[in-house]
Amino acid sequence: MSDRKTHTTTSHWGAFNVTTENNRIVGVSEFEHDPNPSAIPRSLPAAVHHRSRVAKPSIRQSWLTHGPQHRQSRKLRGNDAFVELPWDEALEIAANEITRVTKEHGNEAIFGGSYGWASAGRFHHALGQVHRFLNVTGGYVSSVASYSTAAAQAIIPHVLGMHFLKLMWGEINSWPMIADNTETLVMFGGINPKNSQVSMGGVTHHETAGWFNVFQQRGMRLLNISPQRGDTPDGAEWLPLNPGSDTALMLALAWVLETEGLADRSFLDNYCTGYDKFQPYLTGATDGIAKTPQWAAPLCGIDADAIHALAVNMAQTRTLITVAWSLQRAEHGEQPYWMAATLAAMLGQIGLPGGGIGYGYGAIGGIGVSVKRISGLTFPQLENPVKQYIPVARIADMLLKPGEPFEFNGHNLTYPDIKLVYWSGGNPFHHHQDLQRLNQAWQQPDTIIVNEPWWTATAQRADIVFPATTAYERHDIGRAEGDSYLFDMPALIPPVGEARDDYDIFAGLARHMGREEAFTEGRSSEQWLQTLYANFQHESAAKGIEVPGYSQLAEKNWVDLPLRGAEHSQTPFAEFRADPVNAALQTPSGKIEIYSETIAGFNYSDCPGHPTWLPPAEWLGAETANEFPLHMVSPQPGDKLHSQLECAIADEAGARPAPVTLNPHDAAQRHINPGDIVRVYNHRGACLARAHVSDDIMPSVVSLSTGAWYDPDPNGTDQQGNPNSLTRDVGTSRLGQGSSAHSCLVDVEKAVSPPNAAPSL
Repeated sequence: MSDRKTHTTTSHWGAFNVTTENNRIVGVSEFEHDPNPSAIPRSLPAAVHHRSRVAKPSIRQSWLTHGPQHRQSRKLRGNDAFVELPWDEALEIAANEITRVTKEHGNEAIFGGSYGWASAGRFHHALGQVHRFLNVTGGYVSSVASYSTAAAQAIIPHVLGMHFLKLMWGEINSWPMIADNTETLVMFGGINPKNSQVSMGGVTHHETAGWFNVFQQRGMRLLNISPQRGDTPDGAEWLPLNPGSDTALMLALAWVLETEGLADRSFLDNYCTGYDKFQPYLTGATDGIAKTPQWAAPLCGIDADAIHALAVNMAQTRTLITVAWSLQRAEHGEQPYWMAATLAAMLGQIGLPGGGIGYGYGAIGGIGVSVKRISGLTFPQLENPVKQYIPVARIADMLLKPGEPFEFNGHNLTYPDIKLVYWSGGNPFHHHQDLQRLNQAWQQPDTIIVNEPWWTATAQRADIVFPATTAYERHDIGRAEGDSYLFDMPALIPPVGEARDDYDIFAGLARHMGREEAFTEGRSSEQWLQTLYANFQHESAAKGIEVPGYSQLAEKNWVDLPLRGAEHSQTPFAEFRADPVNAALQTPSGKIEIYSETIAGFNYSDCPGHPTWLPPAEWLGAETANEFPLHMVSPQPGDKLHSQLECAIADEAGARPAPVTLNPHDAAQRHINPGDIVRVYNHRGACLARAHVSDDIMPSVVSLSTGAWYDPDPNGTDQQGNPNSLTRDVGTSRLGQGSSAHSCLVDVEKAVSPPNAAPSL
């Protein structure tokens, strides 16, 4: 008798239907209420049951033999065998090691790593689980911000007086508002529906591409200012721009507004501060360089007349300037975000419907959606007794430079001396830059513990690996703040191998350390879910939103709460525009800070007191372009979220090494044909890739998406096509200390020998 069943579940890339049979996932299908469902789930059945699943608790052989303080043993991480042990024995070994480190070095010697994307479920959220466990056992060194938005998170509070995520989710024009009011949409870095497939906690209605159809029907002018045509849907004008030169272009647009009397002086006087200090730089009075279109043209690769015409058009129409996350993932990434706000202020349309500035459209799903936002269903992490932290993109620096000082957003900090890393949820050998350097850094701690479903590059370089369940092997509740849907996420199959939920892993460790009651509070995971859901139900009712009972939701599988609708759209900064005194911004001046006294007081040469053109060390205008003449951008992949499901994708014929896109001119110069296996390289490293030749990328630029599992050969050449084999591991500036992955020069040549068919496991 068949036990074939189909249930709906959700994920970071949205809802889909899952069919199971004989304790296996055998198929997936689209959620019928999603207007443009993602194709990412197609790889799910193969990934969940993949040979790369961690079957049992595993401890690295040399660590087990020689102990955690044997320095030579650490060099074997990534090239050592693992010993499988029973759960209780492995938990006891790990608990004893955590206890040893805290007794000998203090909890300041433990780094708690996670990146929050492991599951869309609200309770089984790896980041919350590992942080709660470490907090009840004495605390840990934490990280702040994200690889995606670190520079933005640093600069926006200084300029616009609010946290970047609050700005992006709250003070932003909704898609309906843009459709009704915007006449010119200027997209720096584009707005890519590929990226908006995913969002934190899920996005059930994939709307981005559909709204662009509406914009075109209404005659809106759409401008994609980006190195790649495909960074917006078809129908937008494409202004190819040299990567890293956006700030120069914005300055030239501002120069036209200033010198031709098109700047809104009333808005600058009443709602901004510091324009009088920025204006002499713009005109060249302070440095002798007027930021004219003629000055910017050779820097950004856009004709001076086109720059002038665009500035005039922006001043004469209701204009919304949008900025992609990719712009601030580069050296001096704070500058285009600051300059875009300055340019919008000069146009004087901030606070008007369909005008002003917007960040993050297309970066993830849910941005621009008109929805009433309610929160809840959060597993409490408790307070961290350790106050030391690092910017998230400075992990390798921390491990390589213990005790050394560094600067971050006005603070003088010191890197801790980390002896133990506990990672749960995330793959730093995907996210981080210059992976050969990270590999060196990864050899420094005594011990690395990882909870992970698959043998990723990070798991392979750990000392203790606990097999964790996926979101399809445990019960949870799915709910995203920017989404109207609420999901019961049933356990669709039993745990694969001996996998356990993160909660049960940490409860077991806490038991061995005498902290079980503090961690669990006497509750099972199911009891926690019921408690969190009851709180969510109560908080929602207080806001006038009725949600079904816990058992009712399980019966229904999902509900669409009454949260979507144009009535939930609010004009961003409207209150500030109406009353800049009583609705002042949370900046020192209460206004938009075109010049920041605070930032100027930091005395950072890489981030002065007003928006400034600061050429990155690696871009097409740098001297190093003579040796490495191609600028590599590394966007998000379209077939997965980060590196998730990559094990299954890599098995597909011709899928790996990953494709690298070249312009036909660059391919012809190197005698490269479509489909050729090529070597992408610079002085930091090399990786193999499969050539894709297209006119949709500008000359001298190549594009290699992130997400391939790092798999270097004995010479250090990554076989799968991971661009972070090549990217530069330096902070955006001392202000933001974010990832500068997009400031990267490379060259490409035909590969001498073919790659492995799939990552080594």
